[in-house]
Amino acid sequence: MRKMLAKLGVAAAIAVTALSGTADYASAQGVDIYVGPGRHRPPPPDYYEPPPRFDRRRGCDPRQAVDVARSYGLRRARVVDVTPRRVIVDGFGRRGPNTMVFANVRGCPLLGR
Repeated sequence: MRKMLAKLGVAAAIAVTALSGTADYASAQGVDIYVGPGRHRPPPPDYYEPPPRFDRRRGCDPRQAVDVARSYGLRRARVVDVTPRRVIVDGFGRRGPNTMVFANVRGCPLLGR
């Protein structure tokens, strides 16, 4: 009888801890708290830069592509190829050599790493 009560007590303790653990996660799903740049997550790469001025230049400026690649953390970044559709920048990231590909349109949007 004591063994059965002990097993029931252990099972009840496990059930209570399991329910309390899921209640914390379930109650926090709908809440999205943003503290601000620099506190818990880094700001986007262009957070401190003023918005670009409108100009008539077409395509991605290779210097701008290198600047964006550096802001993403690519060291020793350099342009290796410019095609009508993309600008390819090589450099070194955390894990070694890395390549970033930008679209050859105004603003240099990132296509891939």
